[in-house]
Amino acid sequence: MAAAEPVPSAANQANQANQAAPARPAIDFRAALQPIDGFGFSMAFQRADLLHGARGLSPAKQREVLDLLLSKERGAGLSILRLGIGSSTDRVYDHMPTILPTDPGGPDATPEYIWDGWDGGQVWLAKEAKAYGVKRFYADAWSAPAFMKTNGSENNGGELLPAWRQAYANYLVQYAKFYEREGIGITDLGFTNEPDWTATYASMRFTPQQAVDFLKVLGPTVRASGLKAGVVCCDAAGWDRQVAYTEAIEADPEADKAVRTVTGHRYSGATTVPQPTDKHVWMSEWSPDGTTWNENWDDGSGYDGLSVAADIQNTLTVGNANAYVYWTGASLGASLGATRGLIQLANPGDDYRVSKRYWALAAFSRFIRPAAVRVPVTDADPALRVTAFRNPDGSRVIEILNTATTEKSAEFTLRGGHDRHPDGYVTDETRSIAPADVASTHGTTLTARLAPRALTTIVLD
Repeated sequence: MAAAEPVPSAANQANQANQAAPARPAIDFRAALQPIDGFGFSMAFQRADLLHGARGLSPAKQREVLDLLLSKERGAGLSILRLGIGSSTDRVYDHMPTILPTDPGGPDATPEYIWDGWDGGQVWLAKEAKAYGVKRFYADAWSAPAFMKTNGSENNGGELLPAWRQAYANYLVQYAKFYEREGIGITDLGFTNEPDWTATYASMRFTPQQAVDFLKVLGPTVRASGLKAGVVCCDAAGWDRQVAYTEAIEADPEADKAVRTVTGHRYSGATTVPQPTDKHVWMSEWSPDGTTWNENWDDGSGYDGLSVAADIQNTLTVGNANAYVYWTGASLGASLGATRGLIQLANPGDDYRVSKRYWALAAFSRFIRPAAVRVPVTDADPALRVTAFRNPDGSRVIEILNTATTEKSAEFTLRGGHDRHPDGYVTDETRSIAPADVASTHGTTLTARLAPRALTTIVLD
């Protein structure tokens, strides 16, 4: 007869149960990952002029759209405005006025700058943004003036002629000084947009080494100008392609000194790595592709609101980005083609439509404010994409994207304070940051009911 197996003690049984039970997901508000500089948008290429009524939008509707983009109480509260520096392409839709229209007679000749105080509507929009509380104004050039380039055109790529490096640096500084005259301080200044890609409209190529060589000119020029702007680089079309530019900057002490912020787009694919730098890093342009206006939350197209929400989560976590700047805030539909923007303006007419892409971004930008920090989240359900943040005012924000097709219930241990009455908001096909009683706390345990295929925002304190 086999010997009887010993009966485990009560202590051993408890230890076994603890080992078998999965640890509850935790959110540590005491810790800090990367700081958040903000969320933003652009209205370059005369889109600001369209918002100002160039195609019939009335002042009342203009204010509604401005509220949607910039109001912290009624809208998204976006906190970074990206401005386009000069371009004189022929198409009205893709035109930005230049401040240096003609060759002054060579790179060492005295330029005759011009300034209309309007800049395709961007001065008006910047002043409006400042009135809403925006403090980050990010000016970026798609191209140098045509006569400074190898192809003699602002379009179709081409490279900056080495002899014109100092003149181009002076041109960029002068643009920022014109804005300073208008009461707008350019805080972030860029000299290239997608240097790794040739577009039929305004574009200019830089290799990583060419970018480094120009930074050695631009950095000292900006420092000597007295401007408070920090130089950004390099807005490569792909986040993965930006890595080569970042590595080149980091390897050169003079270029490294010139750059305050690393910037990259992510058109070539989702963010898969952080940039190899200790500097602040911005995802400075992206919008989903697509040939039609898309107002849906979750249609499987990749152009919908859920796709944007997932991209924000991924960029902040995998990419460790400090800012997320969407491409177009508002643009035209109808006869000038589809818009991948957040808001579609009538063309012509006094009307607009709002996409779920807008609400996806707004669910982050309204509640996660500049100077917030991302905090660690551990052991979450793989169907849930969870990010959490601590704002400078002490409020805490949890963003949970439920990618499952069924409702989920989740519990989190909160480290670093708790709140008896958390506020919940849900964004999905039928709701847009709608208040919802979906979260509760007991001690340091937060319990949340998460709608399927939905973004749930929970605000503590």
